Order: sequence, then C-alpha cells, then structure tokens
Amino acid sequence: MIVIGELINGTRKSIARAIAERDAAYIGGLATSQAEAGASFIDCNPGTIGEDEIRDIQWLIETVQAATDLPISFDTPNCTALQAAFDVYENDATPMINSITAEQERLDEMLEFVAQSGANIVALALSDAGMPASADDRVQTSLGLIDTLTAAGIAPDKIFVDPVISPLSTDATCGCAVLEAVRTIRQQRPDVHITCGLSNISFGLPERKLLNRVFVAQGIAAGMDSAITDPLDAQMMATICAAEALAGRDEWCMNYIQASRDGKLTQ
Repeated sequence: MIVIGELINGTRKSIARAIAERDAAYIGGLATSQAEAGASFIDCNPGTIGEDEIRDIQWLIETVQAATDLPISFDTPNCTALQAAFDVYENDATPMINSITAEQERLDEMLEFVAQSGANIVALALSDAGMPASADDRVQTSLGLIDTLTAAGIAPDKIFVDPVISPLSTDATCGCAVLEAVRTIRQQRPDVHITCGLSNISFGLPERKLLNRVFVAQGIAAGMDSAITDPLDAQMMATICAAEALAGRDEWCMNYIQASRDGKLTQ
C-alpha cells in the first residue's frame, strides 16, 4: 500500500510550534521516523496562509528532504505556495501535489501547472456542488476529474483519487458510500490509485484508531491502494500488511512473512 505520512501538518499544535521556531531537528526526526516506519511519501502541510505559507512550505521541503530521500507530498491549496515548493525541491523521486478538485475555479488555477509539473496528484471528489453525499456523487465526480486530468496529459498511474471521507459521527452511511465508490472507481478506472484521508472516518468518536484500522482493511478489500495516515501507528501498519495479504496483493505472503520476522505484526 502507498502510505502518505500525515504527521507534518501545521494544524497540529506541536508542528505549528516547530515550524514557527524553525526546529529542523524535530521536523527532520519526524520525517525520518515516518520513512523508517514504512511511509511512501511524506506529506508537508505548513498550516499557514499568505506569505507565511510560502516561506513555511519552502522551509519544510528543505528540512524534510535533508532528512530523507522519500518523495514529498506538497499539501497546499495555494498555487503560489505550490510553485514555491517546487522551486526548492531537489529530490529525484517524483513528488505529489495534495490536491486538486473538480471545482472549476480550482481547475482553472491549477490544472496547467499540475500537468506540466509531472508530479503525482491527489484528486479530491469535490465539485462546485459541494461535498458528495452518496456513492454515486463520489463516483461521477471522480470519473469526471480523472478524465479531465488524463485529457490534460496526466498519466492515470499518477492520479490518486480521494472519494472524500466525512465523519461517521455526522453521517452513518458515509463509510458504506465511500467503499461502494471505491469498488466502482476501481472497476471503471483500474489504472488510477485510490487514496483517502483515513482518520476523517473516526472524527468525534471514541477509540478512533480502532475505527481507522477496520476501515482501512475494508478499503483495501474494496480496491483502495493508498491512504493518508500515521505510519507510526504500528497496529495500523500491521493491519495494512495483513489486509493486503488477504486481498491477494502480497504474492506468497512474502511481505507479511517478512513483517512477522521483523516483529512488526505483534506489539
């Protein structure tokens, strides 16, 4: 599974403080620990706006790429900040843009830049109609956005569709709708990746990590092959490993066996 490490996010108080204080040791250590835990990308979200966001995202990119060779996910809705992130990115690995939507204003602002960048792109199933309410809303918005991106020259295997998870605490049917959408998107567009902001499913509920783990296993069974999540959650990573083996994505269960030998399945 393609794990996008979510921990360097300026909306978290400890990260906001580290960014403000330019604590490179803290941010670099967090990047390194996520890489060692099995992340595929390191997401960097400065959590600021305006000129501060431009300075902060550049500092984050420079700090993270000094700590790990993993590709970085540039997490900003600001096209100017996104361009600034590319200006300082020096890693040979293809980065990720998080994210673009089907909202016309966002497409007009970002599509040409995204296509020319050659980066991977998280494609959120949001349109001018707002948050998707049903599985069909998610499917139709996702398929339309995929077609728009591929028509602009973006390869399907660089597209990471996010069908948009809303909290189960506010919509009891959301989990079912997302899983149905994942199955349909996987069937109709088999070459794209499907990801999600995993922890959104449990927001506002007790024992959040339990819900997150069960949902990721269900998502993998439905066809999800990526998640924006916490790679330092050992139980989450063990669940992903087991779910991929059960879904037939681990030939001879070699990844599962190796994880067991490394002591990563029992904590």
